[in-house]
Amino acid sequence: MNTQTFSHTAFFDETSSSHRFVAELLEKADIRLNGDRPWDLRLNAHGVLDDALSRGNLGLGESYMDGAWDADELDNFFYHLLRARLPDQINPQKLVFHHLRTRLLNLQTAKRAFQVGEAHYDLGNEFYAAMLDQRMTYTCGYWKDAKNLDEAQEAKLDLICRKLELKPGMRVLDIGCGWGSFMAYAAEHYGVECVGLTISKEQTEYGKRLMKSGLPVEFRLQDYRDETEQFDRIVSIGMFEHVGRKNYREFMEVANRCLKDDGLFLLHTIGKNVRGTSPDPWIDKYIFPNGELPALGQVTDAAEPLFVIEDVHNFGADYDKTLMAWHDNFEANWPHFKEQFSERFYRMWRYYLLSCAGAFRARDIQLWQFVLSKKGVVGGYERVS
Repeated sequence: MNTQTFSHTAFFDETSSSHRFVAELLEKADIRLNGDRPWDLRLNAHGVLDDALSRGNLGLGESYMDGAWDADELDNFFYHLLRARLPDQINPQKLVFHHLRTRLLNLQTAKRAFQVGEAHYDLGNEFYAAMLDQRMTYTCGYWKDAKNLDEAQEAKLDLICRKLELKPGMRVLDIGCGWGSFMAYAAEHYGVECVGLTISKEQTEYGKRLMKSGLPVEFRLQDYRDETEQFDRIVSIGMFEHVGRKNYREFMEVANRCLKDDGLFLLHTIGKNVRGTSPDPWIDKYIFPNGELPALGQVTDAAEPLFVIEDVHNFGADYDKTLMAWHDNFEANWPHFKEQFSERFYRMWRYYLLSCAGAFRARDIQLWQFVLSKKGVVGGYERVS
């Protein structure tokens, strides 16, 4: 049965306490239930509001995946929702176990390290090639002077190379190298040799083809904790979100161990505004198992006294543009993948990309680049932008 063919008014009782409470709450964010604006929430089935109240974003996201509600501009729905900080006003009781689990357990142990690779990054290289830029860079682009996604990603890669002050002949370790876009760019344009660590078999297979092109890059299918070599420079772009609060210190110890005394380490990570909060339960279940965003203080605490923080750069607003560009590519190429994936997967992926775009637009989450050195750069580090 296609519930969307029925009148919206059939799916809720305007006199119910949950409806009145949610309607009043959403009004604070300028969102209307069954309104006609692009960011308004339209109900297609029973139970959406109660599910959202009891299970937070996990309930809201699952009911969206099931087609129980819609918003024409899902990104703007979440922008309004998060800009008004409405989630802070709800405490879903059914998520208490999730909160305790993430607080008390180490969900990012070495044994669990490969779970996110299998669940997320191993969806297939063709799928990601259709969504990402031509270099297959699955992290935030730098849109300062860019006109499109390819330009934004190349600008980001060059920004990192300049921040690291790369010189020909240097050896660079890339912790969480993805499909090798940074390593290929740095090797080609700055004459360095690169070693990349990944927990994805698909990315490793892609890397083997990249190595055959003659570039001095090496992919290693291994957990970062197993690396022992020393390098002139270290970079980690979009991997720290998978480390987990109980492992931040160990991550920094590994980076310190693997970096030469006069080297530089660039850490690029999404971050949250407040420490002590739990990972989003929907993202944890469907997109990035065992992931966790750090707060700024957690990064600096873990780095102390192993590193001197030379520079911190926040360009989180650029992730909004990056995610919207990925979404455009995803929508344009979906006909090629609809036989491989289900309609529920399609709605799940839309929810992921657009809810995250709205979160960055609302400045609910950030994107930081840290430049760190072991003993401090003599004479000071000159900031690059």
